[in-house]
Amino acid sequence: MKHDRLMKKLIKEFFEEFIEGFFPGLYSYIDFSNVTFLEQEVYLDYFEGPKKEIDILAAVKLHHEDKILHIHTEAQSTHEADFPERMFLYFSYLYAKHRKPIQPIAVLSYNREQEEPTQFKMNTPPQEVLQFNYLKLQLRKKNWREYIKSDNPAAAALLSQMGYEEHERVQVKLEFLRMITRMKINPAQMEFLYGYFETYLKLNKEEEAQMMEKMENLPEEEKEVVLQLPNSYFERGKQEGIEEGIEKGKQEVVLKLLAKGMPISEIAEITEYSEAAIEKLAGKETE
Repeated sequence: MKHDRLMKKLIKEFFEEFIEGFFPGLYSYIDFSNVTFLEQEVYLDYFEGPKKEIDILAAVKLHHEDKILHIHTEAQSTHEADFPERMFLYFSYLYAKHRKPIQPIAVLSYNREQEEPTQFKMNTPPQEVLQFNYLKLQLRKKNWREYIKSDNPAAAALLSQMGYEEHERVQVKLEFLRMITRMKINPAQMEFLYGYFETYLKLNKEEEAQMMEKMENLPEEEKEVVLQLPNSYFERGKQEGIEEGIEKGKQEVVLKLLAKGMPISEIAEITEYSEAAIEKLAGKETE
């Protein structure tokens, strides 16, 4: 559910950039000056009973045509064998309701080596009755290096789910930071992109240190901008500093109470230090 919410927010927030970055053939036909997201679109499964929400349905105008196109985007985070059939059922429901041309798009973010299908077929002995096609973005099949020269915020966030190797994690994070420094987006959008990326690719302490070393090789002007960004390495250091300060303050209180002759048992009760820890502090003080 968290994945679905994040993906829907990303695509809605940067809808034009998402289409431009991953479906340039579709992008060239669309007038993005007026995009309307149709809410509360629900497909009712008459056989199994439950209602299923459609992820994103956008109404757009086509260039030089007085025609509305609906773009249905479905995000899928787990492999399902019947997913192509479900895409067709969604399509059928939406077309029956709106009677508008529909471009279906599937965004697949799960880790699977096989190339996923982009169509649903129905055949009878004498003929092929149906061939339903949809566009597909299979993130794990994408080479992250092909997107790092762009200023596309949707592509930057989705680097975290593309097909990088384990040893490339540090470089992917660094390139993401470099990408977002070039973008003209507001602070809320910047924070969302960073949070999205870190949900799927969060470096450990050792990897963050490696990234800091790599930053030293960046041009000075670019390095200065990158260092101003929110960064889990800096935030962790700040938190560790705060915790260290709190700990030091508590130790000073313990030593003052010892100097006043207060019994160790009472000091332990007040400070929530163990008696053994207090005795150790007292021993260091007298050394």
